[in-house]
Amino acid sequence: MIELRRAEGGIRAWAADPGEYYHQFDGTMGGLWRRNGRPPQQLCGVGFSGQGAFEGSHYRRLPAAGDPRVAWIMAGVEGDILGDFGLSGGGAAGFELDRADPLLGTPPGAVILARSEQHQSHFVTVPEELLGRITTIPGEDAGALIRAEIVYFDTPGGGAVFSTGSITFAGSLSHNGYANPISRMLENVLRRFGA
Repeated sequence: MIELRRAEGGIRAWAADPGEYYHQFDGTMGGLWRRNGRPPQQLCGVGFSGQGAFEGSHYRRLPAAGDPRVAWIMAGVEGDILGDFGLSGGGAAGFELDRADPLLGTPPGAVILARSEQHQSHFVTVPEELLGRITTIPGEDAGALIRAEIVYFDTPGGGAVFSTGSITFAGSLSHNGYANPISRMLENVLRRFGA
């Protein structure tokens, strides 16, 4: 059984009444993992940073993608622009954007392979990143926080995590009969993880 309680923070589909902030099972406060001491960056390397309408942009491959530890992820992936196509808003990086943040728990050995760019003007920085109208918690410009990042890191015990940082990523997989950089990158990861 799962209990979901939305509290006062973050972007949400509805506003809970004050008595509905706390879980009935254990009495703990619901809401964002980040506000409850468990930011998603600790688990999957990225966390919610920006949001816009159901439109997408692309990722740009970063120099770190050539690191010998992770170069296998990009084997057979052509070009630096990744995912400027797709069924979900026209691009692999859109709607909800997640980014790495070492201050929130992205592991020190994590590699940022690619970063989204050129998002439409309606995208905004999410409230949990803002201290005020202009100032942000990480100290970056609010507009710079509107980005998705593709992240990879190894975990203790021989596991690994690959995070794509965007809800619309999956909508780019089928483009051109699955013969595209997004599909190839994910295929490389799944084949390695399944070996």
